[in-house]
Amino acid sequence: PVPPSSMRPIHASALLIPLTLAAAPLAAVAQADQPASSTSVAADSGAIDSGDYWRLMGSPYTIHYGSDPEHQPVYMIGLERQRSDGWVWGGTYFSNSFGQPSGYVYVGEKVIGFSRFDKLFFQWTAGVMYGYKEPYEDKVPFNYKGFSPGVTASLGWQFTREFSVQAIALGTAGMMFQLAIDLR
Repeated sequence: PVPPSSMRPIHASALLIPLTLAAAPLAAVAQADQPASSTSVAADSGAIDSGDYWRLMGSPYTIHYGSDPEHQPVYMIGLERQRSDGWVWGGTYFSNSFGQPSGYVYVGEKVIGFSRFDKLFFQWTAGVMYGYKEPYEDKVPFNYKGFSPGVTASLGWQFTREFSVQAIALGTAGMMFQLAIDLR
């Protein structure tokens, strides 16, 4: 997660953030109104099925919406517990936009079955970030000695039972692309 560092022009891709956040309650309602079996699809179809499992994830690339000569490539690796009721919890280790080692621990929810596309999912997380330290402590809101709140929203596609990708909105700062392997 890479929060905004200053006021920058917002690119068209940044419009996904409010749209994604606005769709979250609708997605949750749509999922709640469907029978439990509608969120589970047979494993041979390549879609999401029921049961708790671990997800190993990594990010090879992040886009920054604004340019800053101090920006460095952002890489992330993480482990997440996906529960059959949709709740998730996990943690990531990443290099922030300024090359500092950072971490994020969180809880959230993965929502499926809200569209006509069985493999499309929405996920949000909220937690605590650590790592934005001097001289970059002012690059994230509410930072106290390197600790700050973090929130993400993403849209993903479950290609197979074990492999998925996500585009994760990082506030107005950028978008992270993530690859994930489900360890079932």
